[in-house]
Amino acid sequence: MSVEFGDKVMNVKRSNDERQTRALHGLYRSLLANMVHGAANGYQKILDVVGVGYKAEAKGKNVELSLGFSHPVIFPIPEGIKVAIDKGARITISGADKQLVGEVASRIRKIRPPEPYKGKGVRYSDEIVKKKVGKAAAAVGGGGK
Repeated sequence: MSVEFGDKVMNVKRSNDERQTRALHGLYRSLLANMVHGAANGYQKILDVVGVGYKAEAKGKNVELSLGFSHPVIFPIPEGIKVAIDKGARITISGADKQLVGEVASRIRKIRPPEPYKGKGVRYSDEIVKKKVGKAAAAVGGGGK
């Protein structure tokens, strides 16, 4: 692979048309495009904290999450990532590195993913959680005998 810089244009060129080379050509092109977009505009992920008593707050270089456990969960913020918290219920993660922003959002969501019965937990703002009917609602419909 070779990268040529011109007037506001970067060209990624490959030496041959083998399958592996073509795959790497697309990979490098998209990685460079993501780097340029991140440096110019940045990336952002928004998480919603849903549940009674569930909240998040920023404390220095950490985010303290109260998610129904017997203790608060302290999540360290990596270098190059900014975290803003609105009213304890909305976490905005932003930065220039697309992979790192997604990774941090994923790791915070993994602490308490949304559960299917009441929908409590940490979810992406555009995520739709399908709710299941509980035991009581299911028992009303069927007799069983």
